[in-house]
Amino acid sequence: MKRNIHPHAIVSPSARLGEGVHIGAFAIAGDDVELGPGCVLEAHAVVQGPAQFGRDNHFYSHCVIGGEPQDLRFDGEKSRLEAGDSNRFREFSTVNRGTAHGGGVTRLGSHNLIMSYAHIGHDCQIGSHTLFINGATLAGHVTVEDHATVGAFCPVHQFCRIGKFAYIAAQTVITQDVAPFSKVVAPRETKCYGVNSIGLERNGFSAERIQSVETAFRFLLRSKLNTTQALEKIRETLEGSSDVSDLVQFIESAERGLTK
Repeated sequence: MKRNIHPHAIVSPSARLGEGVHIGAFAIAGDDVELGPGCVLEAHAVVQGPAQFGRDNHFYSHCVIGGEPQDLRFDGEKSRLEAGDSNRFREFSTVNRGTAHGGGVTRLGSHNLIMSYAHIGHDCQIGSHTLFINGATLAGHVTVEDHATVGAFCPVHQFCRIGKFAYIAAQTVITQDVAPFSKVVAPRETKCYGVNSIGLERNGFSAERIQSVETAFRFLLRSKLNTTQALEKIRETLEGSSDVSDLVQFIESAERGLTK
């Protein structure tokens, strides 16, 4: 497939373009940007580097991907953005490169949807099949695991982790880790309301797997046990479930506490 570069596009001499790349009018592919086969930059999209993208990523108008980190300590040092395949960066979304003190690299996996006005800060580590609804905002150093959803206008504090298949509802302020498989909502206060069972079902979880996770969350949220006691009970009762093992491991490694 031939590349299709609009005559009014700006492409740096150091940019590397794969087969079939499309770059629209007034779009910018900056210095040290690598775009894999089939990537599309719509009109006015901006991709800055150093940054590396796999195949079939789609950059919509007015997104700014790979920009400098919004960190007062940043002093122009080399840092990167790395992303996999088939990510969609919608209008006015922003993703920043890493910083030297944060590892130097912001990473995204594949098949993520970053909707309009969503922001992914410096040094964030994003898995695959995640969903950032309009206005979702990650501070620096946030980890988001596979299949997680961050709702509209949700700010996430730096260094927090969001576990796989978690669902955070709109306008929920996150200042602690969010457990895998959970749904977190803040109508009045930020708390966990149980398992993201609909999301798990849509992603192919069997009824037995969902039931095991729901049982674990009953111990965590509805028993009179503290977190340590609940984890002991979960181990005794649900031994053999890999999903529950992942949940326990996530909670035990939490450094900012757990949203309950």
